Amino acid sequence: MFDTVRINLTVTSRGRQFDRLASLYLGDIEVFRTSTAEPTEDGIVWTYMKEMSQYNSLWKSPQTIIFDLDNLITDLYTGSFNVILTARFSYEDNVRTADLILPISAQRSAFHNASAFQIPSDNTTVIHTIPERAYRAVVSIFACGQSQEEFWWENVFSQDTRAFEKTVIEVYGYTPFREIQLYIDGTLAGVVWPFPMIFTGGIAAVFWSPLVGIDAFDFRQPEIDISAFLPIIQDGEQHSFEIRVTGLDVSADGNVTFSNMVNSYWTITGNIFLYFDDRSSSADNVASERKPPDVDAPMPAFAVTRSLTRNQTGETDSLSYSMTVERSFRATSSLHSWSQKCSFSHQGLLSYQGRVQINTQLTTGNHTVTNFGNTLVSDSVIFRYPLHVNASLGSSDNGSLAEYHMQRGLDIERTGGPDFSTFTMGTGPSYLHTSQAGTAWKNAVTGQGMTSWGDTHHVFESEMGGQRFQRNVFASNGSIVEDTNPQSRHSN
Repeated sequence: MFDTVRINLTVTSRGRQFDRLASLYLGDIEVFRTSTAEPTEDGIVWTYMKEMSQYNSLWKSPQTIIFDLDNLITDLYTGSFNVILTARFSYEDNVRTADLILPISAQRSAFHNASAFQIPSDNTTVIHTIPERAYRAVVSIFACGQSQEEFWWENVFSQDTRAFEKTVIEVYGYTPFREIQLYIDGTLAGVVWPFPMIFTGGIAAVFWSPLVGIDAFDFRQPEIDISAFLPIIQDGEQHSFEIRVTGLDVSADGNVTFSNMVNSYWTITGNIFLYFDDRSSSADNVASERKPPDVDAPMPAFAVTRSLTRNQTGETDSLSYSMTVERSFRATSSLHSWSQKCSFSHQGLLSYQGRVQINTQLTTGNHTVTNFGNTLVSDSVIFRYPLHVNASLGSSDNGSLAEYHMQRGLDIERTGGPDFSTFTMGTGPSYLHTSQAGTAWKNAVTGQGMTSWGDTHHVFESEMGGQRFQRNVFASNGSIVEDTNPQSRHSN
């Protein structure tokens, strides 16, 4: 049987268009999430190659292929998309992949529809029976905010959403913190603290042409190892799996609780990757230890500050707020352990009656899975998501001027493991550091339209499978002006 599967995706569009989310499904299982490129004078034209070997068990049988790319046609947005998908099968690698994949999705493929949940409106609970042959189980999660939640990382405390309604558009609440939670039979099984995704039109569109935002063409799937739960979900009965997204509520006296609610909306699916062991001893061990895992999930530690000032007319002049969150989680059985330690900090400022907004955020975490078999095996992943955005809006007698500054990054380090990770997008030990920084301006003159200009510097460093790769790219006003590895352009 083949070892490697890759999907080549080419998308073209003509006419006016804006960034859209797109997903590829094999039946009810989402296997690829991406977004469109920024439009140019020649339209939207882009190609991406996606490694798909982690879904080998699906490719071995007939599948309903659904590519979901919603479009909006109006008198302003007039573009239509043409999509070409090409699959290439080869025998290049020997990658350990899951033997069975089960969906945590709306399961609408029978009606030729995409199967993503929308939170908070949908009930995300699904029911599955887990085979006793499985010796390892991992849940991967596709998650991104849309509409009112697209820029969740700049949100304020809910009590302040109307603070600047007289001068700027409404800001959204539930704080800039989001936690994605996985529940098995109503018990918390692990959490994901999401990467602050910025699509190709986000903040200032000039940032993302011809460079694209980190991971905007290939969304990572953070993973939660649920192997510690196998003893109680391999009993031949049906068990529930549920994904929730929550923000925070902050009371007037500074007390912080989970909101169990977010704005509209998050697009969510999950996949359960099951690895089988043909040796009877694996099933015998599970059957003899059929008891719940020891779950240690204390409430996070919160700390917040908030300061609001008003001018002489009583209107809000400035709002500053900050918060830190510390979270630990551990689920342990006789054979497996999954532990998480995460840290979050955010400083937000809206000044000049909301016309200047500054957000500085840092999310870090360490996830470790341990197998207590005949040989102790441990695999850890460390991640770091820094983000800084400064947006200033000014006005004049004949128009307006906006200035934007952006710095962001993604750092991941994995100690190693034989199985393909949907988070690190590979196997074994790996390292990734990528960062983007830029400045942009928009100038709108009454009766003359709008012009924009800016630059973006992208640094990429990685090491996986003994191969190192480095690339620095500098773009200005829609053109590449410096590139340390120009021969790689055709693959981006």
